Amino acid sequence: MPSNQAIAVNPSLLAWAREESGYALDKIARRLNVKEERVAAWEKGERQPTLRQLENLARFLHRPLSVFFMPRPPQLPPLATEYRRLPDVEPGHESPELRLALRQMLTRRENALNLMGELGEAIPEFSLRAHLRESPTEVGRRFRVAMGVEVSTQLGWANEWEAWRGWRAAVERMGVLVFQFPKVSLAEVRGLALLRTPMPVAAVNGKEIPAAKAFTLCHEVVHLMLAASNEEAPAARELRRGNEWMDVERFAEVAASHALVPEDALRGMIGQLGFQHGEWGIENVRRVAKEFRLTPLATATRLRESGFMAWAQYNQWREQWQAYVATLPLRSGGFATPMEKAVNRAGRPFAQLVLEALSANRITSVDASRYLDLKFEHFDKLRAHLTTGPKDMSSDE
Repeated sequence: MPSNQAIAVNPSLLAWAREESGYALDKIARRLNVKEERVAAWEKGERQPTLRQLENLARFLHRPLSVFFMPRPPQLPPLATEYRRLPDVEPGHESPELRLALRQMLTRRENALNLMGELGEAIPEFSLRAHLRESPTEVGRRFRVAMGVEVSTQLGWANEWEAWRGWRAAVERMGVLVFQFPKVSLAEVRGLALLRTPMPVAAVNGKEIPAAKAFTLCHEVVHLMLAASNEEAPAARELRRGNEWMDVERFAEVAASHALVPEDALRGMIGQLGFQHGEWGIENVRRVAKEFRLTPLATATRLRESGFMAWAQYNQWREQWQAYVATLPLRSGGFATPMEKAVNRAGRPFAQLVLEALSANRITSVDASRYLDLKFEHFDKLRAHLTTGPKDMSSDE
């Protein structure tokens, strides 16, 4: 069939695919280089797109071409029934980029469970729980013990990239899938949690700098702990609003900070650096942050939690820090190979699971490529990458 020939499709599927992906008519029209009225006519069944236009639309919306020929739109649960409430995201009004990332992560989790079933592998249980009536400090301590990361190990990490890999591996050993998602604005969301069990998901925005990813990851795991105790519900069913919800966010923030920096380790480091008198200018906070491989902002939050900074001092420091950051040049991401990007997005356990299933002939090379969003020609290098370990300064984008 010629690519410029009109093709009969189900118009209701055109409207469904666009709306489910979060796009307005004008965005689709600009992408396909047609007038907005033309797209509206397609969705009303008054006109028909060409095969080429339909292929471009399917590619842009990340949908199989066959979806436009279904007799009726599929009945899918709202995405907001899957993820925890996010402070700046209204359920049902997620950006197209976030909606795509959520769909991809949900599919990846389902694939992981299916592959483990095919291979006869036991599905790990995420057993940590937290209650809002508890002290967040105690929750953070329990979380740290479960991760099994010694303070000496943390202080011995060579750089922020090694620290991020260490924290990510520790969380993955707890029965949590850790994903990264690209192309979503940090202003919309830095991290999220998918509250399904078994194997819930803690996900981090790939635009975060490595030193910030650890805090974001631990923050999301605390939300998973609360959800496991029925203290949180998915965004579509979460009824708390305003200050009541901010109390939950604050709880997760405090618990995460104590999981990353135990009290004894913090006090010992402050004594070692000679900062007992609390002269917390930008450089002194940066020195403490560098030792623990965290961001200065996360470190200042931790100092505030243990009383080394008063709230007024913390707020003043934060204003100074934001003014300082505004003077810095924009960060440019390093180059990442296709193999590194695949592992950064999906995690080493998932990548290894796909390779294991491929070797056992449980999936085809086409399946494996689709699961990892990686061309099959790169799979030999992927195996080597997983064996030798990743390089530093690789971008997640």
